[in-house]
Amino acid sequence: QVQLVESGGGLVQAGGSLRLSCAASGQILSTYAMGWFRQAPGKEREFVAAIRWSADNTYYADSVKGRFTISRDNAKNTVYLQMNSLKSEDTAVYYCAAGPVLLVVSGRTEYWGQGTQVTVSS
Repeated sequence: QVQLVESGGGLVQAGGSLRLSCAASGQILSTYAMGWFRQAPGKEREFVAAIRWSADNTYYADSVKGRFTISRDNAKNTVYLQMNSLKSEDTAVYYCAAGPVLLVVSGRTEYWGQGTQVTVSS
């Protein structure tokens, strides 16, 4: 079992920045990846970014490349999502996910956090 707790969401003006954190606990395997998804009102949940727990491989959605950066601190069991140049279309609930890489990237993993709201005002 893996438990995930997100934090760092809030209200920010367009062009601003936020950093989300996801603290993980439980049985985190070295082969796992950690990822971020988001869901805007009336839309399906979509992949944002992912990073392998024990390697430097990172994955990004085209819509956030160059603006968002995913990173991790293994000592703190925490994954971060640095979001810069935020746009109104980035407004969503952001969810942290963990599990095997393919399951995380596809959104089919069973381990999810409760979500944190990000609102970008234009």
